[in-house]
Amino acid sequence: MNTIRVYILFLFLGFGLHQSYSQSYRFKTSGFSVLEKNDKGKWGEWSNLDLVNLSVVLDTDKHRIVVYSQEIQLFNIIDYIAREENDTDIVYSFICKDNNGVDCKISIITRKKQDYRKQLYINYDEHIILYNIVTV
Repeated sequence: MNTIRVYILFLFLGFGLHQSYSQSYRFKTSGFSVLEKNDKGKWGEWSNLDLVNLSVVLDTDKHRIVVYSQEIQLFNIIDYIAREENDTDIVYSFICKDNNGVDCKISIITRKKQDYRKQLYINYDEHIILYNIVTV
């Protein structure tokens, strides 16, 4: 009987610890730019940086990233990629599906040598969307 109680206790502790690691991270955007491939499949030039003030939420409990633009961009996280770090960047990446079911890779990059500036990259096969972000 005591073995069952100990097992149930560990089971509840396990669920409690799992819940404590789920978090929601909130960001505000300050700039927006797009990079597209041309007809020959080569990357072009980044568009001019437009100033934008949007909310972005990374919700690890619901496994999604939401960009609250005029048309809400919802990305369901399919896979979490291990954190990468080098001399210049810290990168957290996610394999996602957008509102339309299209695959993309989203990366939150902290630029160490640029006063720890943060950027959100939404990478599709034919274009990349960049947001400059700050944590709120």
